[in-house]
Amino acid sequence: MSATPVVFRNIKKHLNIDGEVFNSVTVAQENKESEGKQVASILGSYMHVFDFAMAGSYCKSLYAFSGDHHQQGLRFEAGDIIKVIQASAGGWWEGEKDGVRGWFPASYVQVLERQASSSPLPADEPGRNPLPQGWKCYMSPQGRKYYVNTANNETTWERPSSAPGTPKTPLRQKNSTPTVNGFHSSGSPLHHLDLTHVRKASNDQQSPRSTSPTRRPNKETTITINCVTFPLPMNMPEQQLLKPSEWSYCDYFWTDKKDPQGNASVSGFEVLLQKQLKGKQMQKEMAEFIRERIKIEEEYAKNLSKLSQIPLAAQEEGTLGEAWAQLKKSLADEAEVHLKFSSKLQSEVEKPLLTFRDNFKKDMKKFDHHITDLRKQLASRYAAVEKARKALADRQKDLEVKTQQLEIKLSNKTEEDIKKARRKSTQAGDDLMRCVDLYNQSQSKWFEEMVTSSLELERLEVERVEMIRQHLCQYTTLRHETDMFNQSTVEPVDQLLQNVDPAKDRELWVNEHKTGDIRPVDMEI
Repeated sequence: MSATPVVFRNIKKHLNIDGEVFNSVTVAQENKESEGKQVASILGSYMHVFDFAMAGSYCKSLYAFSGDHHQQGLRFEAGDIIKVIQASAGGWWEGEKDGVRGWFPASYVQVLERQASSSPLPADEPGRNPLPQGWKCYMSPQGRKYYVNTANNETTWERPSSAPGTPKTPLRQKNSTPTVNGFHSSGSPLHHLDLTHVRKASNDQQSPRSTSPTRRPNKETTITINCVTFPLPMNMPEQQLLKPSEWSYCDYFWTDKKDPQGNASVSGFEVLLQKQLKGKQMQKEMAEFIRERIKIEEEYAKNLSKLSQIPLAAQEEGTLGEAWAQLKKSLADEAEVHLKFSSKLQSEVEKPLLTFRDNFKKDMKKFDHHITDLRKQLASRYAAVEKARKALADRQKDLEVKTQQLEIKLSNKTEEDIKKARRKSTQAGDDLMRCVDLYNQSQSKWFEEMVTSSLELERLEVERVEMIRQHLCQYTTLRHETDMFNQSTVEPVDQLLQNVDPAKDRELWVNEHKTGDIRPVDMEI
């Protein structure tokens, strides 16, 4: 006798499966009758009885499980009571706790004894004919009655009649909705299993039968772009900005964009670094502009000084001569003012602009390398997730192949292979969850560093703009001072020009150069 009946008996004892259904399985196994379709049909009946028996039961968690980093993970602590919604053969179960539904590893929980049994309901109903021989009535979790023929495992919603030719509606109809884990979309159990259909459902990555709890049909809420996971706007509420109404760097540079000069992608952080480099270049060009302004001032001062020393009209006399001499002297004074202006421009404007920031290149490289390393680590974690996802799909496929072999021959070896395949599938699911945990940790770290670094670059940019503004204000201040000094050099000229008196000039000149004030008279005879 094989070990299979022992396993079935343990399941019967644990799940309180109806005795006649269980006996039909064990008898068929022990007697080795009809090893083909009959065994597959009986196994299908067992699998659906298992799903049906588990649905609505409760389990107690043996260990704590965190589902924070998974879209469909159910979070619970050790000792929590969880209601089982679906018991997938791949090692992941769907459950509900405190009104929240999600997936969790079956190895983390222990099923509690169920008070309700799946024993048949009384066959006789007031005013109705008794059920034909071999038929029994059951109640679905939704409270709907269905009927099972214990002889051939035929199942129907309609009450069977002993009259010949009475049509019966099977639970699985041609146009009915697809079955998932032995349930229609209405939640009713199926005692007859189409293994081919279940294999297709299991192979669908978006089916709830998948061992990965992160994918549900039409429930994708995220998209991964260049190894970074973003929410889909149509499935999630709009995110709040970290710094609303401030147009902060930390809110607008998360995605990558195409390089205008090529097909390569440029990360948002690279755009911020390019802004810093461009800012440095602009500041350098401003310093060059001030340098040219200084050269003009120096050349202008030199020419003014040279012009003031030219002895043109030096012999002008009187008040006009004094005004002219003061005008020439004002040129020398103005030249001195412009020399001072150029010197202050160099020390108070040009030099600070050239001194951009201490260790600027070192800081930029530090930022770049740090964020780049975190991004590479994130890409590595994402690759590990995809690898684990593929491994899980392979394990699930292997499990399906082993299940198909049961249609041909049910033996101890095949049973052991299925157990191993299920363990490997569960382990692959655990590995996938672990890889997703590591990926989410890396993305969280990258997120935190992106926020911190982008805010630091934002602060440095504010400092740069403020510093340039202050020094350009200093330029205008020096320019106003120069104009005031220039005005002061010409004020004496203005005063002397106002005092120019041609009559006085004539008096002074006459007194200095007169040859005599005796006028000639007529000659007398």
